[in-house]
Amino acid sequence: MRRQILPVALLALVVLVVGASSTLAAGGNNFNYVFNGRLLADAGSSSTLAVHVNGGNKPAIKKLIGQSRDQMFAVDSNTQYLRWAHGVPTVVSESNLVEGDKVTIQIKAPRPASLADIEATPAWRAADRGPNKHVPLQPLWLFVGKLNSPVSGGQVSLHISNGNLRALRAMLGQPLDQTFSYGNRTVFVLWHGKVPEVVSPSQLQVGDKVAVRIRAPRMLSLAQVEQVPAKHVGDHEPGT
Repeated sequence: MRRQILPVALLALVVLVVGASSTLAAGGNNFNYVFNGRLLADAGSSSTLAVHVNGGNKPAIKKLIGQSRDQMFAVDSNTQYLRWAHGVPTVVSESNLVEGDKVTIQIKAPRPASLADIEATPAWRAADRGPNKHVPLQPLWLFVGKLNSPVSGGQVSLHISNGNLRALRAMLGQPLDQTFSYGNRTVFVLWHGKVPEVVSPSQLQVGDKVAVRIRAPRMLSLAQVEQVPAKHVGDHEPGT
């Protein structure tokens, strides 16, 4: 039998939804500000990245109100550069980021920070998805939690503790233990610090913090979403 949500646990989940917890940084009062856009110039070895911003998470978008879409974000030797191809991330150098590429800039900064303060804080990650203009046809459902059992038989069982707003809303009133599907096209990635490694499902360990990403219609129920094979499963993924 699945454990039912206790009143305290349900209250905690509601707080996560209201606070859009997936935007919180790992510790303190810092937020993880996420800016999406396209590079305006080759990165090279510059201390800044010029980006035409066209999206991001709610805290980032709020800071951009009344500002230009063209912004400069600081980077330094601690910034991680990722190149994504067919759902597989690879750590690259800054020079791999070129004009026109679709990028996601993530910066951890205090809640009251101004846009200028945020941009002056070196990004902890810059993810590059190349020049591909393809936009996912289905919205993202992100579920984060501890792995309950070995991954096998096309199923991933998690004790949910976090997720994006869409996923958390679907979780209201539901057991915290949920089982998701995976298929031949699901990419499993094990993170060693900031370094990703593509692995087999059996390499995920019980108790690990795992993020399951699913692309599915927004109107589906939780049970229906769980039947859609995940696109990506990340173990010890930074920033989740």
